[in-house]
Amino acid sequence: MLAKTTTQLRPEVAIQVQVDEIKPKHRIGILGGTFNPPHMGHLIMADQVCTQLDLEQVLFMPDALPPHIDQKLTIQPEDRVNMVKSAIADNPKFGLELEEVNRGGKSYTFETMKILTERHPENQYYFIIGGDMVDYLPKWYRIEDLVHLVQFVGVGREGFRCESPYPVMWVDAPEVNVSSTQIRQLVSQRRSIRYLVPMMVERYIKEHQLYHD
Repeated sequence: MLAKTTTQLRPEVAIQVQVDEIKPKHRIGILGGTFNPPHMGHLIMADQVCTQLDLEQVLFMPDALPPHIDQKLTIQPEDRVNMVKSAIADNPKFGLELEEVNRGGKSYTFETMKILTERHPENQYYFIIGGDMVDYLPKWYRIEDLVHLVQFVGVGREGFRCESPYPVMWVDAPEVNVSSTQIRQLVSQRRSIRYLVPMMVERYIKEHQLYHD
């Protein structure tokens, strides 16, 4: 306990320990996903949560291999990381978290957030998910432990109830009816994706001939 520990320290050191322990944590958002590709809906969601909850930063965290998606449908992590970099480059409050990509293998949120919270005890993490994903939380790997590591933030979506047996903060955001699946289909059909993704993401897809097969 603090009282027992500080009695063994010089007064000025003891005061510093007390100050460090009560110092507010950095409020950091995490937006995980495959980002295959990243689109305007991702950016709007991240920006709305960041501003409404007054977060210092939102980190986009591409997964290496999603546990629930067929590997054949996911392009290489390097391409997805490069597209995310392009998508967030103009927002100083957006950043990139590469823990899952660097670790490789299947990406389980509990394992990742356990590593990040141990590595950065100075941070309070707000894990952002769409309102449609909240219903799936009971199926998440070690969800009972995960809720003690992060604060979940649900972004409300029409047709989904803002309810959960787990502690979820809710944020309203303009709904953009666009998905990565839809964008891949449009590209494969040689149709325009302008205004659905940032310009630099569209350019990257064209230059690297992604999603044409």
